[in-house]
Amino acid sequence: MVQEDKVLDARGLNCPLPILRTKKALGELTSGQVLKVVATDPGAVKDFEAFAKQTKNPLLEQAEAAGEFIFFIQKA
Repeated sequence: MVQEDKVLDARGLNCPLPILRTKKALGELTSGQVLKVVATDPGAVKDFEAFAKQTKNPLLEQAEAAGEFIFFIQKA
């Protein structure tokens, strides 16, 4: 399991809000730190994969549990 430095609760938010909030939260971290994002929007899975590729912030892990999608993104 990845250890996060900060948690972003994006539950109940729909595209593009989880990505926008993630971008803002990553801006507050230093390089190498990890952000855990919890979202409920099923579209977030594709969104976060694309976001990680475009921004070069590695998507370390993703999981789904009880209708929630969990992402661990490392700041580049």
